[in-house]
Amino acid sequence: MRVVMFGYQTWGHRTLQALLDSEHDVVLVVTHPKSEHAYEKIWSDSVADLAEEHGVPVLLRNRPDDDELFERLKEADPDVIVANNWRTWIPPRVFGLPHRGTLNIHDSLLPKYAGFSPLIWALINGETEVGVTAHMMNDELDAGDIVRQEAVPVGPTDTATDLFHKTVDLIAPVTIGALGLIASGRTEFTRQDRSRATFFHKRSAEDIRIDWNWPAQDLERLVRAQSDPYPSAFTFHKGRRLEVLAAVVSQGRYGGTPGRVFYREGDGVVIVAGADARTGRNQGLAITRVRTQDGRELPATEYFTSMGGYLTSRP
Repeated sequence: MRVVMFGYQTWGHRTLQALLDSEHDVVLVVTHPKSEHAYEKIWSDSVADLAEEHGVPVLLRNRPDDDELFERLKEADPDVIVANNWRTWIPPRVFGLPHRGTLNIHDSLLPKYAGFSPLIWALINGETEVGVTAHMMNDELDAGDIVRQEAVPVGPTDTATDLFHKTVDLIAPVTIGALGLIASGRTEFTRQDRSRATFFHKRSAEDIRIDWNWPAQDLERLVRAQSDPYPSAFTFHKGRRLEVLAAVVSQGRYGGTPGRVFYREGDGVVIVAGADARTGRNQGLAITRVRTQDGRELPATEYFTSMGGYLTSRP
């Protein structure tokens, strides 16, 4: 089939590489200009560079809604558009242009975790598996019929970085498998159960601020979700920002006020956590490694030279 590809960052790069390695003919690539947004500088393999290396025409757009782009798409005469990590709305006159529709590749197990940063949100929420879904695009974001979907388990110590590597390896088989079904003439696929749909927004600095009223289990997953190269989860100690690089749920149960620097346990320093911590039934968050405001990384047992005081969400 003749394919036009819309995509950005490593997700788009992997998709384009899969298409170039397949029997299909990539006739045009549309990608975003480089961005200085913190999350868009991560996993930033260039779709434009890969296309140009293979002699595929490239158009740079923030939004695919201008007449020049539409004319170029009509001239390309695609059988199908394939999109992955396209960051803005694709209008109906574009996604409805190809003879066989537009296939979107999304890194979640739709209908759950539509929208943005699905791996990070899924890890924070304690999901036991994540995956990649290829679905036909329609008027509602990430809501079209599912063509192919594959899942991988979330391990007890997996970080968001681990899950990225697990799921990015699914892009090629999911994309090419879905295109095979479309090329075979199939037009009926699996409808999404919209009663199970969830939709998430982009991550921002506010989303990585530690709230010590959260249970320790949730905070431990937040720390894993904000693994390098993502911005680290942070708190404040004595008015200065402190990034939490690694932590585990404490073995013991600790009562008191959330945020209290309480006790050394193993290789960590336990912080009281949970809105109901006063009951004494909660486990705490045992921080094991931190980064200070001036960029020093060190074990928490070296940073916290004495117990007492509080970690806070604000200076």
